[in-house]
Amino acid sequence: MTEEEAIEVINSALSTGAELRITLARQCTGVIFQAASLITSCLRSGGKLLLFGNGGSAADAQHLAAEFVGRFVRERDGLSAIALTTDSSILTAVGNDYGFDRIFARQLQALGRPGDVAIALSTSGNSPNVLEGVKAAKQGKLKTIGLSGKDGGLLAKQAEMTITVPSDSTARIQECHITIGHLLCELVERELIEAKSS
Repeated sequence: MTEEEAIEVINSALSTGAELRITLARQCTGVIFQAASLITSCLRSGGKLLLFGNGGSAADAQHLAAEFVGRFVRERDGLSAIALTTDSSILTAVGNDYGFDRIFARQLQALGRPGDVAIALSTSGNSPNVLEGVKAAKQGKLKTIGLSGKDGGLLAKQAEMTITVPSDSTARIQECHITIGHLLCELVERELIEAKSS
């Protein structure tokens, strides 16, 4: 690849990512606010967040759980958030005994409580184990938020609210999912800190 070809790839990726964020600003601000309000309400009442996804979405789930437990920008108490993608013993035991489709559902049954929020990440919106997780969360009376891509897939139909990145590019969708996750962290953090200081 020549430098000129590489620069074209770079410019295209950055431009597409920027355009997608502008589209999200036009189409998704309302649902992002609603998701942040749902998370804030859950955490205020002593609930927790349970985040899950596959591959890059698993990494995103861990990243966002860390932002809530640690801090995003402001100093504050840790917030209850667990990524269901980190315990290799649970993942392999459940995967072996019940099947890969059940790795998140089983954890949600065990760890979730009514009023907790399950945050499901799937770039296609059609990952079977993510959909099974959402189903188990709803059966356990957890609230459900989906982060999806493309047309939202089945996740958009199953989760209570879904923020869909309208793109077919997995990489660009994942970049926007982290942006959305950071916005959720920022909004929740501001709301909790401002309420505490007033």
